[in-house]
Amino acid sequence: MADTARARRLAKRIAQIVASGLEYEVKDPRLAMVTITDARVTPDLRDATVYYTVFGDDSDYASTAAALSSATGVLRTRVGAQTGVRFTPTLTFVADTVPDDARRMEELVARAKEADAEVARLASGAEHAGEADPYRAEPADTDDDDEETPGDESLTGTDADLRRRPHSG
Repeated sequence: MADTARARRLAKRIAQIVASGLEYEVKDPRLAMVTITDARVTPDLRDATVYYTVFGDDSDYASTAAALSSATGVLRTRVGAQTGVRFTPTLTFVADTVPDDARRMEELVARAKEADAEVARLASGAEHAGEADPYRAEPADTDDDDEETPGDESLTGTDADLRRRPHSG
């Protein structure tokens, strides 16, 4: 079993070989707007997944997938010749969803900023529903010289002693 560092290096090399093969060797016009974004190789170096994006709409993705499927043999031969590994990995092409996900996230962030701006606009002219400081303290009553706390009058002697005695436990 190969180490993961070797699998990463091989994946990077496969992505480069496939990209140059699409540019120089495969003469299919459906592959004109394809970009190879990433490649992953299994730890046993038997299977490679190549991720790609297409500049265009959904119909371009469908035609590109068909063109990549038909060019897989040529590209695998090229990978085998240029990598020098004992077993040439099988190639699987998968449409990369990262650009679409990034676009969707940017739209969500823009909507959140608009909502925050609307809340800030509404809050700028708002007033408090009650008093400005609802937690203001009442002035302290300093006339009492008693050490008893309010409500101690109802306690019996034993209860009052328990309340004043420090708790040990």
